[in-house]
Amino acid sequence: MLGAMLMLGFRGTQLAQDDPFLQEIRAGRVGHVILFDRDQTNRGIRNIESPEQVRQLTTDVRAAAPGPMLIAVDQEGGQVRRLKPEQGFMDLPSAQRMGQESVHASRVQGQDLGRELAGLGINLNLAPVADVNVDPFSPSIGQLGRSFSTDPQQVARHVIAFGQGLAESGVIPTLKHFPGHGSARADSHLGIADISLSWDGGSELLPYAEAFAANWPGMVMLGHLYHARLDPQHPATLSRMVVSGLLRQGLGWQGVIISDDLQMKAISEHYGLEEAILLAVEAGVDILLFGNNLEWDADLPRKAYATLRGLVDSGRISPARIRQSWERIALLLGSYPQWHSHARP
Repeated sequence: MLGAMLMLGFRGTQLAQDDPFLQEIRAGRVGHVILFDRDQTNRGIRNIESPEQVRQLTTDVRAAAPGPMLIAVDQEGGQVRRLKPEQGFMDLPSAQRMGQESVHASRVQGQDLGRELAGLGINLNLAPVADVNVDPFSPSIGQLGRSFSTDPQQVARHVIAFGQGLAESGVIPTLKHFPGHGSARADSHLGIADISLSWDGGSELLPYAEAFAANWPGMVMLGHLYHARLDPQHPATLSRMVVSGLLRQGLGWQGVIISDDLQMKAISEHYGLEEAILLAVEAGVDILLFGNNLEWDADLPRKAYATLRGLVDSGRISPARIRQSWERIALLLGSYPQWHSHARP
């Protein structure tokens, strides 16, 4: 159950059977993995070279897992895609480009992408971006063409269509970055993004509300976004007020919630590993994401698991709280039965 709350990145385009990371997976300490194309610390290739290589890598990783596993990638399109056409993967336009086409076209893009990802053994896409393009100069969203539109209704229509397309092809979609990154003038990779004065709840929460009303078939990712009136102390990822209050009680989302990468400086420069894990779990986060790419720590899988285990053993996190996340994750995976065995779809 504890391992199922941890998603980690790793190094290697292939893994030997005695690889230490595979051993962590076999032992149930790492429940899920995320793939990257580039290694941020050594600038080399990370996990992705070609379709055949990725297929073999996901087969090996999944075979080591004692239970159903999420294998994730950020495949939004445009500037944010880990699977690139020059490596033999399909060309995927940016959300901004898709938002200028029909809603039906976004659904078809989702279906096509979902088929490709499922065929590669990838069952979780950390997309689509539900952020409204509030500020076209936002360094993380607007400037990168990651938002479907400046119109929240249009964003809602496209994220629902793209997400449903993915789901129809057997891939779990992810709405991000709650409660809305589109107005942030700071990049949360580099520090806390303060949206206290720029965030417009009425428009920026609308895509989420609409997606939930349409029976959103995936999960929700939190952004490392700080809003003084939502929580004067903590960014959204670590905030009980935002996660359990606004997202679960306010908007009624009872499904899986995943953090953004907890190694981003918005978190890592202000919180130690134990405090970040404790606050995120207390807030209501189900899956703690550690890309292990912005900085590399070969021992991070063991440390993250030992920290979570220690918090439960010491009574600071209750077993009932862990079971809640386990049940949400199991329910989501249960709605995608093709990923319940080690066989690829």
